[in-house]
Amino acid sequence: MRRIYMNLAIDSGNTYSKIGWFDENRLVRYVTGLRFDEMVAAVSKEPGEKIIFSSVSYSPDDFRSALQLNVPVLRLSNSTPMPIGVSYETPQTLGVDRLAAAAGANSLFPGSDLIVIDAGTCITYDLIDAEGVFQGGAIAPGLKMRLKAMHHFTKRLPLIEEPQEAGLIGKSTVKAMQSGAVNGMAREIEGMIGAYREQYEDARVLMCGGDVSFFESRLKLPIFAVPELVLIGLNRILQYNDV
Repeated sequence: MRRIYMNLAIDSGNTYSKIGWFDENRLVRYVTGLRFDEMVAAVSKEPGEKIIFSSVSYSPDDFRSALQLNVPVLRLSNSTPMPIGVSYETPQTLGVDRLAAAAGANSLFPGSDLIVIDAGTCITYDLIDAEGVFQGGAIAPGLKMRLKAMHHFTKRLPLIEEPQEAGLIGKSTVKAMQSGAVNGMAREIEGMIGAYREQYEDARVLMCGGDVSFFESRLKLPIFAVPELVLIGLNRILQYNDV
């Protein structure tokens, strides 16, 4: 007999999707790296009473049609009511993944200034103040993007598809590129945290994203690594909207 959870949070990217199963605020389990058909099969096997669906590639109609379940589905968009305030000059351009991560961070540490770092295709730095208002942040190239850019904009540097662990002093061109991308990005992260803390000195730092494992042990500053932060935020948004 399949188990029906209260809430399902689905984050569907350009290539892969991830799903979180929740009982109220408790994340029971989550899976990542699913293709669309695999994601639909997983949801069909263990559906939720309510679903929040965030996707850059598929519409809710695509999802409902494939799922064939009569379950309320909330599609996350820039116009979805949020459990946090948003102080952003162009809210219509604000990535919903950034909003979801911010909502997740605020639900974990309400009443605190928060720096949320998402290390994915791009690396984003966002500030949520103690009043629960998303203030904005910064967007920079992510780890794989840096490696690909070095190949694309030069004639002789090779293409490195997957980042690897890198020592500080690279003894080959490939290792030197790895060092520049990995260690340079780690120093950037520390510098950005320091800059934010000049204004918000007690801010907690939360980090998520596919490349968080490269940096969790490399950073000298204490951080909370929360790989499932976006899913936690999606569940919080679903609860707030009470569909």
